[in-house]
Amino acid sequence: MDESAERTRVEWHEWGPEPFEIADRAGKPVLLSLSATWCSWCHEMDEETYSEPRIAANVNDGFVPVRVDVDRHPRVRERYNMGGFPSTVFLTPEGEQLTGAGYLGPDGMRQVITSVRKMWDGKGAEAGRVPRSLQGEATPAGELTPRIEEQLLGALHETYDEQAGGWGADAKFPMPRTIEFALKREREQALRTLDAVGANLLDDYAGGFYRYAAGGDWSEPHYEKMLDTNAALVRAFANAYLYTGREEYRQPAADTIEYLTTTLWTGDAFAGSQSAGPGAEFYAREPTDREAADEPPVDPTPFADRNALAVDALLTYHAYTDDDAARQYAERALDYLAETLIDDGEVVHFRDPEDADEVGEALLLADHARTVAALTTAREVLGADALDGRAIELAERVADAAIDELHDEGSFRDGPANGEGLLDRPLRPLDGNVEMTDALLDLAVLTGEDRYRDVARETIEAFAGAWDRFGPQVAGYGSAASRLLNGTLVIRVGDDAGSDLHRAALRMGDHEKVVVPEAEGVEDGTAAASIVTGDERSSSSPRSQAREDAAATAEPAETPEQLEARVSDLIDERSEAN
Repeated sequence: MDESAERTRVEWHEWGPEPFEIADRAGKPVLLSLSATWCSWCHEMDEETYSEPRIAANVNDGFVPVRVDVDRHPRVRERYNMGGFPSTVFLTPEGEQLTGAGYLGPDGMRQVITSVRKMWDGKGAEAGRVPRSLQGEATPAGELTPRIEEQLLGALHETYDEQAGGWGADAKFPMPRTIEFALKREREQALRTLDAVGANLLDDYAGGFYRYAAGGDWSEPHYEKMLDTNAALVRAFANAYLYTGREEYRQPAADTIEYLTTTLWTGDAFAGSQSAGPGAEFYAREPTDREAADEPPVDPTPFADRNALAVDALLTYHAYTDDDAARQYAERALDYLAETLIDDGEVVHFRDPEDADEVGEALLLADHARTVAALTTAREVLGADALDGRAIELAERVADAAIDELHDEGSFRDGPANGEGLLDRPLRPLDGNVEMTDALLDLAVLTGEDRYRDVARETIEAFAGAWDRFGPQVAGYGSAASRLLNGTLVIRVGDDAGSDLHRAALRMGDHEKVVVPEAEGVEDGTAAASIVTGDERSSSSPRSQAREDAAATAEPAETPEQLEARVSDLIDERSEAN
């Protein structure tokens, strides 16, 4: 429990079976407080509300108070989040929701406590409810069609902010996966959005991106710096550099890597986040004033999903720039993942660096999806020797564990269907399913195992019945659907990782491609480009089939120049056909 909670007058319980058992025996509701170490409003609520003696006494007497760190308990976060943090949620002893709110000042908390007590006295546990997303309804399955990508392109056009950049008119989030979808399909929107992100959310003094902006014009930044946000933006800016070759997109990625490898580096891996500090005054100061002030604290916890995303991002940047420091830090973080957080294919969310007995949940979808992605990227960029030659074997074990334990009814659950409260209710997050699909498609190419592609296709089809309701927030779904329908550009290189041909292949203009150095079946010192479609090959159109046959029989490229010309021709052919 963080120091902010410990300084309050509330007698907090840790998440687990005990507080629910106490609530059941005492006939009391549970007060669940969702908080985060980086959340300034959470700390303010601790100081202003939970530290007020009469409120604390009312909470202790009438409820069983539970404090949860949302970074350490992502499944609790996803089931009980009231739209931001802090979230203040009142539950039955069975974990069903009575009511909830976000930040509550002293007056607001008094009113809510009174209301909940009346509700509880009148209806008791019968007043509890289960959110619709947890009621066990089947996902909206459907057929994959080109209309999915078209729908998401239309959503980009409908919601794009022509004045400020980004999508939507309210609070602006960076949305790096949406940017990457747009880079290949609506590049001008993607680049203008990256321009806005760099101009408004990048800390020019210390490096690193802030979490989001409350204003529709990118004003009023929320100054928290999250590892996952920063890693995803490093990759998005690097991919923009891939397409444009422009320094204005490489430099923000480089500056952010410097922040990650200094401020957020623990010595073994990357820390989870840096707080905005009390009231966020630190970041609003002039640079000279910041030098004399204490920096906001860092949560040193290395989370599996965030570190895996950082590995992916730093290796992507290295692939395009040959930056050796980025590669070295990526390899060290990957070693930490493999040696500390992966056990027989199961990924553990975290291990507390200061308390060896505190270990996070295992088998969380986001941890597995991003770890597989990091390992496949390592194989593409570093070659067969990545992770001492274990990268692909470990990627298969991590993927297999997720498929065996989390994949049922056509899609992936966010974690094991057990635990306190509503944790035993399966939740099937679209974004996590998309990330796992992308990782499995890469793994299918690198291993030649069609079973990974089969699971990927089934997973995307499990949500395809709702394609007409998808917006820009889930644009990554369109990328995955497109890869399944149209195939993935694969460049097989017969030469070693790091050779001129391999480096040229990594820099071909399609960030969704898969590069296989030291590929079998290719003459030494040569490279070939082909479109891989797996189980789609037998049912592809005659035009698509002809394109595949041409790619498969094309004479191998022997120089980077030949490779660039042949891959460019293939990309142009695919664009014309689609």
